[in-house]
Order: sequence, then structure tokens, then C-alpha cells
Amino acid sequence: MPQVIESRLIKEFKDREYFTREELFDFYRHFEPELKEGTFGWRIYDLKNRNIIKSLKRGIYVISYKPKYKPDISPGLLKMAKQLIERFDEVKHCIWETSWLNEFSQHQTSKSTLFIEIEKGFEESLFYELKDTTRREVFLNPDEKAIDFYIAESNQPVIIKKLLTRAPLSKRAEKKVKFYTPTLEKILVDLFAEERLFYYLQGSELIHIYENAISNYTINFTKLFSYAKRREREQDIKQFMTNHMFHLLKDIIVD
Repeated sequence: MPQVIESRLIKEFKDREYFTREELFDFYRHFEPELKEGTFGWRIYDLKNRNIIKSLKRGIYVISYKPKYKPDISPGLLKMAKQLIERFDEVKHCIWETSWLNEFSQHQTSKSTLFIEIEKGFEESLFYELKDTTRREVFLNPDEKAIDFYIAESNQPVIIKKLLTRAPLSKRAEKKVKFYTPTLEKILVDLFAEERLFYYLQGSELIHIYENAISNYTINFTKLFSYAKRREREQDIKQFMTNHMFHLLKDIIVD
């Protein structure tokens, strides 16, 4: 019952600029007619603690809940993930494709690059495995020449890279295949940090991607900045956010 009420609460108030304590109390009393003021106080505390609502000022609230990022898995990605697990079952990895970014970007594209990051020392083994078993063009740690002359001209390239230790990942299970994908925090940092590889997603496009991702999904900024620090780009990303989307993050970005 509490989860049902929570879902109804989000639906009821999510499009409101704000709502009052009295309106929230009336909402709960609809489900719990005998609800006491003291118990209601704990309801508010719990909602704020779990980031479902936040206070604008005393007695005035707004919905702060956003869904977690869980992109759809395409048949092509699932097929590649299954092959990856069958051959490298115990090896840390993650897999994703750039078609996911169409949700956030201004310019849509039918071309999709599939990225596989795998634990250090297994990159070449995976590269030769895929070279022998897939019709897609496979690239291992591509340099500028490969990016400019080959990947840019390929319709469905596969890029293999080393997976950084402690990179933020999410475990997925689709049709009994269990594999890892990067979290949205990792994707955002990688787009910023690897501007040469993601050359077509820089400038205003990158700003658009960041703004949509932050506006539409729950972002763990501690996780994002920690990974950015591992990539030696923490301060650069904070400056980028301050310059272009401070209105969304004024309570989050601190020196």
C-alpha cells in the first residue's frame, strides 16, 4: 500500500509548481482517514529523506522524484552481451550503444556505435574473438586516424576499450542474459572526457544532452564527480556545468 500511495502522490503533484503542507495532508487523509498530525510529520520526513519531495520554504513543497535511468536493450546489443558473457563470464565489463543518446540529443541519428569496455588485459582477446565472429567492424582503442577515416564511415562500429577500475556500472538481466551497462553518470563523464571519440556530440549538443539527462533522471552527483576525478576531469566538468546549467545545479556544484 505505501508504494501505491507514493506513486499516486507523484502523479498527483508532479506537474504542480508547488503544493502546500495542508494539500499533502488532505491527500494522505484520503487514504488514511485516521492519520494523526504526528504520524504525518514522519511521512514528510521520510519523503524528504528519500528525495521524493523537497521544501521550497516552510510548508511549501515540490516533487523532486525522478526515475532511474534504464535504457532499452536492443536485440543487437543483447546478442553481443550474450556472446561476451559466454566467452568472458568472470571478467568485469560493460556494454552500451550510442543510440541511447537520441533521447537526450537535439539531432537524432540512425547510426549507432556499440562500446564494450572490458577489464585490463582482456581487450585484445575480445577484439580477436569479435573479429572472427561478427560482421560488424571492430576497433580496439582507436586513434585519431581510425576515428576520422574508418569509424566515421562505418554504419555500426564496435569499439573495444579498457574498463577503468571502480567505474560506475549497472547490472542488467534481459532474457536470462546477465551483463553490465554503464550508469548514466559514467556516460555523461565519458562524453565529456573523450571529446575526440565523441567529436560529433560536443558544443551545444553536449550541453543539450547534459541538461536533458539531469532534468529527466535521478543523477548521483557524488558518483559522477568521483568518476570524473578518476578521469582527471572533475573540475573541468564542474566548470562546464556552472557555465551552462547552473540554474539546474546551484545547490549541487560546490568548489
